[in-house]
Amino acid sequence: MLPFFEIEYHEAKGFAILYLNRPEKRNSMNWPFWRDLPAAVGEIEKHPKIKVVLVAGRGKSFSIGLDLEEFFAQFDKILTAARGDQREELLALILQMQEGFRRIMRSNKIFIACVHKHCIGGGLDLMCACDLRLATADASVSLRETKVAIVADMGSLNRLPGIIGDGNTRLMAFTGADFSGEDCNRMGLVSKVYGTQEEMMQGAAAMAEEIASNSGIVLRGVKHNINYQMDHTVSDGMNYVATYNAAFLDTNALQEMILAFKERRRPNFD
Repeated sequence: MLPFFEIEYHEAKGFAILYLNRPEKRNSMNWPFWRDLPAAVGEIEKHPKIKVVLVAGRGKSFSIGLDLEEFFAQFDKILTAARGDQREELLALILQMQEGFRRIMRSNKIFIACVHKHCIGGGLDLMCACDLRLATADASVSLRETKVAIVADMGSLNRLPGIIGDGNTRLMAFTGADFSGEDCNRMGLVSKVYGTQEEMMQGAAAMAEEIASNSGIVLRGVKHNINYQMDHTVSDGMNYVATYNAAFLDTNALQEMILAFKERRRPNFD
C-alpha cells in the first residue's frame, strides 16, 4: 500500500502517471510521501514496457510542500534535540527523506513533472529531480524554505543551478518569492507552459509517447550520461560517453532504424 500515491499505467503507450494523491491537503507532503516515494518509483520500475513517468498532482495544486504541522509534531524530539548523537538522528532522517528524489534521478525511466497551481518547497525539490518539467500558466513555484527559516536540503539548491543558472537560483532561494509558469519558462525551469491542467496533461501524454517510441536502452544511456556530466568536466563526460557507447551501443536498434529508413516507416523500438 502506498497511501500518498496513485499509479496509472498506460503500457501500450509506454508511460505511467504517478499521482500525488492527497488532494484534500493540496498534496502537502506528510510522512507517507517521504517514506513511500522510493517504493513508488521501485514499483514502476518493475514494468519494462514503461519508459516514461509523468508526475502530477490530484486536486487543486501540484503540492504545497512539506506538511510542517504534522512533520514537527511527529519529529519534534529529533528536531529540537541538543546532544550530538541525537543530531545524528536528524541527519539520518534528512538523508532518508532525500532518498526518493535520488531514486528518481537514478531511475532508468524518464520522469516528467506536470505542475499546476502551487508548487512550493518540497514540490520544487520533486520538480527538480525530474528529467523534464511542464507547467500551467497559473502555476506558482516557490523555493519557500527561506521564509520558514530552513536551508533547503532536499535538492533544489543543488540541482537548480544546473537547470536555471546560479543567478536565478539565488534569486529564488534568497527571496522565497512566487514565480509564475511564464517566469519559470523564461528561466528555463520548465520546457513548456499550458493554458490549463487538462491541456498540460494532454501535451505531457503526447510528449511521453514520443519519448517512449525511442529505444529503451538508448533512453537509459542518454539519462545516465547526462547525469554523469552534472558532476564531471566536459572532457570527462566525452571520454565516458565514448566508453559507454563502445560497451552498450545497441546494434539491434541501429539495424531496426536502418531497415525502417529503407522501408519508409517509423522504427519500432522495444
